Amino acid sequence: MRRTPAVVSSLALLAGLTALATPGAPAQAGPEAPREPLRFATFNASLNRGAEGELVRDLSTPGNQQARNVAETIQRVDADVVLVNEFDHAPAAVDLFRDNYLEVSQNGADPVEYPYAFVAPSNTGVPSGFDLNNNGQVGGGDDAFGFGLFPGQYGMVVYSKHPIDTAAVRTFQHFLWKDMPGALLPDDPATPEPADWYSPEELEVLRLSSKSHWDVPIEVGDRTVHFLVSHPTPPTFDGAEDRNGTRNHDEIRFWADYVAGPARSRYLRDDAGRYGGLRPGSSFVIAGDLNADPEDGDSVDGAVLQLLDHPQVNARFAPASAGAPEAAVLQGGANATHTGDPAYDTADFADGAPGNLRVDYVLPSRRLKVLGGGVFWPTTADPLYRLTGAFPFPTSDHRMVWLDVRQ
Repeated sequence: MRRTPAVVSSLALLAGLTALATPGAPAQAGPEAPREPLRFATFNASLNRGAEGELVRDLSTPGNQQARNVAETIQRVDADVVLVNEFDHAPAAVDLFRDNYLEVSQNGADPVEYPYAFVAPSNTGVPSGFDLNNNGQVGGGDDAFGFGLFPGQYGMVVYSKHPIDTAAVRTFQHFLWKDMPGALLPDDPATPEPADWYSPEELEVLRLSSKSHWDVPIEVGDRTVHFLVSHPTPPTFDGAEDRNGTRNHDEIRFWADYVAGPARSRYLRDDAGRYGGLRPGSSFVIAGDLNADPEDGDSVDGAVLQLLDHPQVNARFAPASAGAPEAAVLQGGANATHTGDPAYDTADFADGAPGNLRVDYVLPSRRLKVLGGGVFWPTTADPLYRLTGAFPFPTSDHRMVWLDVRQ
């Protein structure tokens, strides 16, 4: 499908964003549209590459097998709105993936068209200028605002069949961790002072989000659903100070405060300088690879329960699959010691540790009625198992998660 050049909103210019859309694309017509079921999904697709420009190169032709697998998975699930995590930040790649993969049938799956998309910069790979891992050297991915070998590695993109209100998008890429009241700032265990892993100078620049937090309003008929997306850092790859674990906790807490009402959200400041969280009564869906399991793994205790137990979140229904329990039995290792139900797992991690976990979520607001959902994790007997497979994975170590809701 041929598209007109990208449209950049005035908010995008202020916040350094790139908003991609197709002017004139048909909106959902008629008063019945808001009552139709909506499918929201998230997929950590591992469309990250080792060097800047490689993703654009790989998507410039229709022959990259991993990208074909990602596209087929998305086609099979056929969500109305989908967040793709670990999609290197490159606006050109957004259209290339649509044109060369999503809108081309993969192995007989129906092509899927997303006339609307949103992409913005990520903190990953952006140099901080400080020795954030305290190894005596400044530089490299571990000293960036979010781990990455180049700016935008492990970024994200939202695709939608419904219009995106780009002028109303809010991003929080630059929000400082220290500005969260009661932040779980990491502590250097070698000193008597509390919460002192980062120096005062580092805290003046250190951002909370390892990638970014976006509030992307999706226009469905005459109503709006706020798609609240992020990708908190894994709570591993650190030391006794647990700097990644505590950051993961607070990145998840961000959304808990954002949807809780003015008493808890007034401190939040977006990249355009506007304070506060989501307007009370708004419909929303929180989505992303949150890198936290409610019962197992290395995250701070209760990290994801901040959302699962939130009074404004409808988390009673948990998407599941038949393939995840089978994988837990076949792989054994840490999976045998887990207390959580493996049917809800969404990622196939190392068998020794941490084992397979539930880390990818689609969590609607109480105003949305949940009709169903699932995790794309076929059993070994399923012909589509070729899309998930075993290590080394043909697509990703994460599985696509979706939820069907009605307003």
